[in-house]
Amino acid sequence: MSHCHDEHHDHGGHDHDGHDHSDDITPALQFSLYQHINFDEVEALNEAEPGSGKAVLKKTWEERLQVEPELVSDADEQLLVKVPFTGQVKLHSILIRTADSDTAPKTLKVLINRESIDFSAAEEAKPTQTFELSRTSDVQEIPVKRALFGQVQRLVLFFPDNFSDGMDDVTRFSYLGFKGEWMQLGRAPSTIIYEAAANPSDHAVKGTNVNQMGSGIGGRGGGNGT
Repeated sequence: MSHCHDEHHDHGGHDHDGHDHSDDITPALQFSLYQHINFDEVEALNEAEPGSGKAVLKKTWEERLQVEPELVSDADEQLLVKVPFTGQVKLHSILIRTADSDTAPKTLKVLINRESIDFSAAEEAKPTQTFELSRTSDVQEIPVKRALFGQVQRLVLFFPDNFSDGMDDVTRFSYLGFKGEWMQLGRAPSTIIYEAAANPSDHAVKGTNVNQMGSGIGGRGGGNGT
């Protein structure tokens, strides 16, 4: 499992030993799916504070180290987060920041394209892929098996347990993001809104080119931060 360690490299753009650390975030931003999340329909089950799951997803890459807002479980240690996209994506990896704590989620089960699902259904369903997370305050990048995640419109992330082995019924994490490739569904000219007067000959290219993402994970502050 690879980790994004560039959070230690925030030196205000200064060079050290001839290395410009601002380049370190480029891989994380290049395939960001942030702007393709349908935030209006994001749902988190068993969240202690309503809307906190959506708030964690709305953090930009530049805000990834901020502790607040944080998604915290309520009745028990389980969390279920439903993430719809505005089109179809080929998922590359999941990014998450927890903490070096017993309350960090231990297991992540991911399902795709489930319209309606609750905890009992998530426990019974066969996950598309299951991951064992690390107990760390670093941003973990979790690569998925791309062959299994090539046509994703909705992601369901089920966190069934934490590192307390049943001793602590609170699970929490503070950042969640995704990397991959996005394609607009139904690429009819009337649905393409890349520019006010699009050239019809550009539609096929702009509808499929995954690098048309602008400069940052959230658009706020762009991708030039360190």
